[in-house]
Amino acid sequence: MTTKLYILDQQEQRTTRLGAVLSFISESHQLVQYHELDQYLHAESKAVILLGALSSQDHEHLIRRYPACAFLLLGETLKHHLGLPNVVGLLTEPFSYASFTQLLRDCQEYQRLLPGQKGQSEQSRFVGMVGQTPAMQQVRFLIQQVAKTDANVLILGDSGTGKEVVARNIHVLSNRHQGPFVPLNCGAIPAELLESELFGHEKGAFTGAISTRKGRFELAQGGTLFLDEIGDMPLPMQVKLLRVLQERVYERVGGSQPIRADVRIIAATHRALEQMIEDGRFREDLFYRLNVFPIETPALRDRADDLPLLVQELIVRTEQQGHAKVKFTERALESLKLHPWPGNVRELANLVERMAIMYPNQVVDVAELPQKYRHLEVETYVPVYPDALLERDAINELFQSSDDEEEQSDALSFPASGSIEILPEQGVDLKEFLAELEISLITQALERHEYVVARAADILCLRRTTLVEKMRKYNLMRDESQA
Repeated sequence: MTTKLYILDQQEQRTTRLGAVLSFISESHQLVQYHELDQYLHAESKAVILLGALSSQDHEHLIRRYPACAFLLLGETLKHHLGLPNVVGLLTEPFSYASFTQLLRDCQEYQRLLPGQKGQSEQSRFVGMVGQTPAMQQVRFLIQQVAKTDANVLILGDSGTGKEVVARNIHVLSNRHQGPFVPLNCGAIPAELLESELFGHEKGAFTGAISTRKGRFELAQGGTLFLDEIGDMPLPMQVKLLRVLQERVYERVGGSQPIRADVRIIAATHRALEQMIEDGRFREDLFYRLNVFPIETPALRDRADDLPLLVQELIVRTEQQGHAKVKFTERALESLKLHPWPGNVRELANLVERMAIMYPNQVVDVAELPQKYRHLEVETYVPVYPDALLERDAINELFQSSDDEEEQSDALSFPASGSIEILPEQGVDLKEFLAELEISLITQALERHEYVVARAADILCLRRTTLVEKMRKYNLMRDESQA
């Protein structure tokens, strides 16, 4: 959270435990004493205060003194203060990470919607492989078993499941780890250029070959060649690749000098190669050359329990890319577990990056997720604010003027009884006067447009939700029995 977080509690041991939890979840905080609060806060300060034991027992006075601050109470003995508007929740020991992040998110929501603020992440050996489900443990086991050999590996799995990550881990754990890892997406290279891309060419071999060029096999010498989307390789190239796998020798295009292929081949595809063999679109002999050691990468929907770990890892990556930090509540993670994830980990990575952009340094709940990722029906915290803040906001809304608002105000007729040109000697109850004026204007707008709230909101230059709140406040909802 970007909002400052203070701990005010005279139980030192509890304060120490609480500080440890906050440090664990990377929330900066500050311990303060009762008499120090005024040095950091004033009535309009936005902050989160974790309030515990006070020798003065003057908790309610303190809470009311800082209406823009969100308070989290510490301990059951303060439970009776939960009715105060700016008390967001209660924390009891043992402190739970899940409930803590949920309450911090609710505090964030209190700050975001304040009146006047409108519009304004043995596994360490593997690189980038996150997850503890049996499916992922099996993948790691297979990688460890095949890495120290030179056997050809075929990685199968849906798009976005991390097939290249598996290939890179095989290389990193292999005896060839000091050699290069060279990837090539077979589906991204035009068929007429694929042979040159794989084997290189001699100068003058074809139009445009103005110099000798090394191919991917030569660049991967002593290391690993990763052929991604091998199912997209044209049949003529499949024949040439099969010959290299059999003889371990190739020539550059336009050349006659044999070059020994000292490379380890790892191939990958999301296609059903066995079905392609039946359809005559993939060579059976090449399939068996590649399929010496198959590894299937599990779809994200089949390892949903890994999702929280994946999210945390992806958050770290987005931070390293320069994005702000973002957190997810337990409820949001549970909702994400229910999503089918057709784009798998790649889709999840995109979502995390999007949330980091939309909610930088904030906590994301179900309500903040894009609609298609909301698979839980949950009650979202809606802040209730002290009257002092609401009144000040109402006054600002009434007297905030712009040229456009002045033009629109000409269309409204102010009731004679609600106008005061000269302040009476006996004074006036400003709160009551403004409320009557607001009621009169809202009533006129509603009656003029036959209680069509959206149109009435337009003429009052209010958002529809704001007008509905005011109608409820002043009991101006239409009585349908009389309609």
